[in-house]
Amino acid sequence: MLPGVATEVEVGMAGNDTGGKTKIGIMKKQIDVFMERMKRFPSRTWRTIWKVGREDPRRVIHSLKVGLSLTLVSLLYLMEPLFKGVGQTAIWAVMTVVVVLEFTAGATLCKGLNRGFGTLLAGSLAFFIEYIARESGRVFRAIFIGAAVFVIGAASTYMRFFPYIKKNYDYGVVIFLLTFNLITVSSYRVDNVLKLAHERFYTISIGCGICLLMSLLIFPNWSGEDLHNSTVSKLEGLAKSIEACVGEYFKDEEAEPNKDKSSEDPIYKGYKAVLDSKSIDETLALHASWEPRHSRHCYRFPWQQYVKLGGVLRHFGYTVVALHGCLQTEIQTPRSVRALFKDPSIRLAREVSKVLMELADSIRKRRQCSPEILSDHLHEALQDLNTALKSQPRLFLGPNTNPTTNILALAASAASQKPGKDYGTSLSSVKTDSSALFEWKSRRASEQQRREAERKVLRPTLSKIAITSLEFSEALPFAAFASLLVETVARLDLVIEEVEELGRIASFKEFNVGDDEIAVTWERPKLENAVPLGNHFPSHGAD
Repeated sequence: MLPGVATEVEVGMAGNDTGGKTKIGIMKKQIDVFMERMKRFPSRTWRTIWKVGREDPRRVIHSLKVGLSLTLVSLLYLMEPLFKGVGQTAIWAVMTVVVVLEFTAGATLCKGLNRGFGTLLAGSLAFFIEYIARESGRVFRAIFIGAAVFVIGAASTYMRFFPYIKKNYDYGVVIFLLTFNLITVSSYRVDNVLKLAHERFYTISIGCGICLLMSLLIFPNWSGEDLHNSTVSKLEGLAKSIEACVGEYFKDEEAEPNKDKSSEDPIYKGYKAVLDSKSIDETLALHASWEPRHSRHCYRFPWQQYVKLGGVLRHFGYTVVALHGCLQTEIQTPRSVRALFKDPSIRLAREVSKVLMELADSIRKRRQCSPEILSDHLHEALQDLNTALKSQPRLFLGPNTNPTTNILALAASAASQKPGKDYGTSLSSVKTDSSALFEWKSRRASEQQRREAERKVLRPTLSKIAITSLEFSEALPFAAFASLLVETVARLDLVIEEVEELGRIASFKEFNVGDDEIAVTWERPKLENAVPLGNHFPSHGAD
């Protein structure tokens, strides 16, 4: 073998050995990672199980209730006397428990009663149609059953689009359709369809009865209580978000840039539950409307007022979202300028947070809020912020007459600094051969691409010039922040009104002196002396 060829073969074999060793090393590393994950799997699973149960111990109780319910309903199969009395349709009782038994009593009542009434109505209608079709011939009977299935199916499906039916009885309509079709169609081939319908109705009734027994009598979880507690937590979350947001805005040190910590941000956590609460509140309110009067005084649960209060809190939360957005804007007010307004802003945020916490505490304890909940401290904080803003008029209304800061002049000078070239091409200068024509087309295409690139670069340049040329641009972000902070004060009136209305409808106990710490009358500031940041002060309520 030639020396050169032998050298190439040796190098190739060495390369194959190296590649093989690399693949083996990667496989060993993957196996080690997999084994490490398998070792950690039991501990991670146990931590997850413990965390879910610790967050809400009622989940453990509900799981035990479902297991006990399934055991009880399984006796219809396991015990011979019960099986002889019910028969093979006992499976419908098991299916009913699985489908109907929900976490709260209201949800179980809603689904259980829907299922029971839907089954009863479908069975009655199916018997009526069977009674009419029984006296006719077999062919006419088949035609009549088919027509009845079509009409009832189309009408029932169309009714599901009605808002009231869809909201309250959609599940019942589905069960009605299912039961009606099963009984009506089966009656054409089965002689004793009445017995089949009776057995199914009995087993469904047994399943629904067990579900209602477990939900209402054994450690019941009420949807109304969940809605009540979620309203309290939303008020507390908004209070914490406002105070944390203002504290973060006036923090001395700079925040770390380009760090996505939204999932860990306490400000975001506080108002996220409020913004995401619409569907949850409506579902809890719907289930609460089915629940019996279980309170000590047997008053009807004012679920509609809770939903209305939730809507007001969401609008309040939008202001907190905008306030939080001021922390992440591209243009920020220097911290030296922010320090001029730090104390009154923090005091104002603390007073707003205190009012929200007092409202949450009054709802939690089911007592009416203090008539003097808007205190003098809130008024003083507003006046101090107003005075601080008026003491620095140049920051917000500074002159912009410097010719060097003219936007158009800067844009023109920036454009004049670009090398000017005559991009026009006369027809007389173009060669007629094919190579010259191709060269000319290529040059035109490259010039057009370069112009497009320059246009894209010029647009953000002009926007930067427009922003930096304003003398008061550094104070504009704080003006927006202060405006939103005052807006939270203006929206407090709406929240307080809804909480007071909730206390009146729900018959909360009267407020007694000493139930809270806020007991000073709040007087409305004069709007004519306020800084022109917009009409952000309350227009009604505490006069």
